[in-house]
Formats: sequence, C-alpha cells, structure tokens
Amino acid sequence: MHAHTTTLVPFDKQNLTSSERALRCAELAFDKKAYNIRALDISKISSIADYLVIISGSSDKQNQAIADSIRTGLKKFGKVNDIEGAREGKWIVMDYGDVLVHIFHDELRRYYDLDGLWNRAPEMGLPEQIRDARKESDF
Repeated sequence: MHAHTTTLVPFDKQNLTSSERALRCAELAFDKKAYNIRALDISKISSIADYLVIISGSSDKQNQAIADSIRTGLKKFGKVNDIEGAREGKWIVMDYGDVLVHIFHDELRRYYDLDGLWNRAPEMGLPEQIRDARKESDF
C-alpha cells in the first residue's frame, strides 16, 4: 500500500473508487469556475455516502453548468442515481451512491451550513488550485 496521493483519474479506467469519484467531481466543478470546493470523507460518521463534495457557484446558470459538467464527465463511470434542484439551480444535489455532490449559491450554502454540520469529517486533500479556488469577485 502506498501513501495516498491525489492525481487525475486515468480516462481509460471503467470503475472509480469513491475517493476518485469525489476528486473527479471537484475537478469537473473547478473546470466550470466553481469555488470553495470541499470534499469531505463522511464514511466513518455516516452511512449515506463515503464522500460529500460541497461546491459554490455564483448563479443558477453556473450551478447548472457545474452539475452538467459533473454528470457528463462521470457518465462513462456510471449514471448519477438522482439529481434534485437542477431546474432552479440554487441548490443542486447529485447522488452517486458513494458520493453526494451539493452545488450551492453562496447565501444558501451559508444558510444550510453543511460545512458546519459535517465539521467532524476529515477533508480530502484536493489539488492546491482546486482547494484555493475562490469567487472571482473576491480577488
């Protein structure tokens, strides 16, 4: 067993581990200029999934584009079980079974505070550029 390092998932691979799927979700969201991206390992504290990926976008359209990017990018690894909120785009939940993805508007993310709710969950080490992504207007 080698030390866990976060790398891009090879494109020819048919199945993803839950951590690879969480990382891929973060990468695909980052490609659509998502920010405040966090991947939490909830496997030890919940049975609902292994990872929770929490993402912020700045508009309904951006959130929809992020969800679409994730859905399309992961299609070859299996279809999403369920997507809620995609039509409105304010809070989109994508259920991959082992990974739950939450794409939020900032104010809804603050209001529902999943980050605080799951603060006992260890954070996955995402690549620095993804981990440090902030809203463009914050610069």
